[in-house]
Amino acid sequence: MAGTASTAAPAADVARVVVPERSVRHDLRAVKIVLHRELIRFWRDKVRMVSGLIQPVLWLLVMGTGLSNLMARGGGPAGDIDLKTFIFPGVCAMSVMFTAMFSAGSIVWDREFGFLREMLVAPVSRGAIVVGKCVGGALVATVQGAVIVLLAGLAGVPYDPLLILQLLVLMFLGAFALTGFGVMMAARIKTMQSFFGLMQMAMMPMMFLSGALYPLNGLPAWLSVLTRFNPLTYAVDPLRQAVFAHLDASPELERAFNPGVTWNGWLVPVWLEIVIVLLMGFGLMGVAILEFRRAD
Repeated sequence: MAGTASTAAPAADVARVVVPERSVRHDLRAVKIVLHRELIRFWRDKVRMVSGLIQPVLWLLVMGTGLSNLMARGGGPAGDIDLKTFIFPGVCAMSVMFTAMFSAGSIVWDREFGFLREMLVAPVSRGAIVVGKCVGGALVATVQGAVIVLLAGLAGVPYDPLLILQLLVLMFLGAFALTGFGVMMAARIKTMQSFFGLMQMAMMPMMFLSGALYPLNGLPAWLSVLTRFNPLTYAVDPLRQAVFAHLDASPELERAFNPGVTWNGWLVPVWLEIVIVLLMGFGLMGVAILEFRRAD
């Protein structure tokens, strides 16, 4: 129309968001990020670091000393071996168990505060998140357990470099399986109260039926069956076998305090126990991945 300037409104700029395709490289990066986050959270939480050490140290120093005095008065077969030496491998296993389960419990915390939903909608495999959580939790638990290893001298355990390396590797494998168990439990739990209640219900029988605090030989038949089905049993025994391999113990003391794990009279070799722990770890982590794929 004459005298009228017809001007078209400029087109608004459109911001395009490009979501990268899922790939193995992105999944590995997600594993690294989740693992790094676990280490940062652990390092910043000094209260958690200190509290995670108190209970194992009490078991080692207080209960170990009390049992040693009791055996000395009762004329038991302890001989020259301090009972603190016997329970030292069990305390190492308990230390990584508590830390690993608490690391898995952070999933419930993330769910309550909404951070888990942000992780689940990320363009990465949910399995990568679980793998990062399991490996990160196992690494954190091993670092915590390394502090207990530094107290080996108080329990009469030699500071042999090979022994220390063996203990750290075995603790990492056990922590990996236990973190997988914790992540599997936390995958569907909505509140921290429910998780801690379930965790206590699971951890206490596992601890007392693993041989961590007393030998497994001489137990009633029904208790012996339960100890063989306890996954922590196969994490504690390799630790004890490694410790006793570096001690000068008589055959009588070996039979009393390092009987090993038997299946119907057959002594289970250490390598098979390690394989069992690895299979349990990967199996539990696999179940946790399936649970996370169905999670909202």
